[in-house]
Amino acid sequence: MPRFGYPPRPRRRPRALPATLALAGLAAALTACGGASDAAPPGKTEVIASFYPVAWLAGKVGGNDVLVRTLTEPGAEPHDLELTARQVASIGDGDFAVYVGGVQPAVDEAVQRHAKDKSLDAASVVKTLPAPDGTHDEEEHDHQEHDHRDAGHDPHIWLDPSRMAAVATALGDRLAAADPDHASGHRERAASTAAELTALDRAFRDGLRTCERREIITAHAAFGYLADRYGLRQIAVAGVDPAAEPSPRRMADLTRRVSSTGATTVFTETLVSPKVAETLARAAGVRTAVLDPIEGIEDGSADDYMTIMQRNLRTLRPALECT
Repeated sequence: MPRFGYPPRPRRRPRALPATLALAGLAAALTACGGASDAAPPGKTEVIASFYPVAWLAGKVGGNDVLVRTLTEPGAEPHDLELTARQVASIGDGDFAVYVGGVQPAVDEAVQRHAKDKSLDAASVVKTLPAPDGTHDEEEHDHQEHDHRDAGHDPHIWLDPSRMAAVATALGDRLAAADPDHASGHRERAASTAAELTALDRAFRDGLRTCERREIITAHAAFGYLADRYGLRQIAVAGVDPAAEPSPRRMADLTRRVSSTGATTVFTETLVSPKVAETLARAAGVRTAVLDPIEGIEDGSADDYMTIMQRNLRTLRPALECT
């Protein structure tokens, strides 16, 4: 299985490249979009995953019976993904595709055109929250949930382990249907993965049950599901798209909000430049810490979804003064 690591870098909106140059630059490095020369070995189901969280889940549920390829190359912020012709072809040529609708519009469109009947939108099997607009905190949503078909849902479902457990079960059923020779293995691994995620959910509920404060000041609005699940209130510097920078008026309002809540920490994250969050922390006189939205992992890291979520919990507890 390929490595799914993304080293941190300042976020920049990439320029579109001519298809010939893009293909030449990615041919050696991006095995997710290979042709017949790098087809899945006999007996393995080729799963095309849009980015790290679902690639991790596909590897857990599929085990040795699948070959997982990811569309998001190392070093890329997933929201920025622009598919090449080769990547689009890989979605159609693969045996199955798994993605999170709303994170990467190019993937959403390519799957609908080329793999609609052999894919799973992870957001389609859980209740979704409305997308925050980047100017209000999650408290204003009153924890209302919307059907996944509603336009403008928050796509960051993987930051709630209970929802990820539901996705694991659904993925096991879909892989069993796509690969009937290994159906029992897919379902057994799905059940085991769902149990791990349920235990992680319990650890978060226990660890965040009694905290001095409930507000989390985040770099972008990635943590709405975590906040909703564990009774926190997210105050985000940017909206769902971390490229959106707040206005000076918004920054002044955030500085006042940080002071009024008594928050001790502004959370930065991987893959996105911490400069704006660090500016806010300095203005408010508080510290920073990394709260990882798990949109990717550092190249060569031994971490995975579970270990990063556990570290997020260890980061949240002292910041919120939990007992």
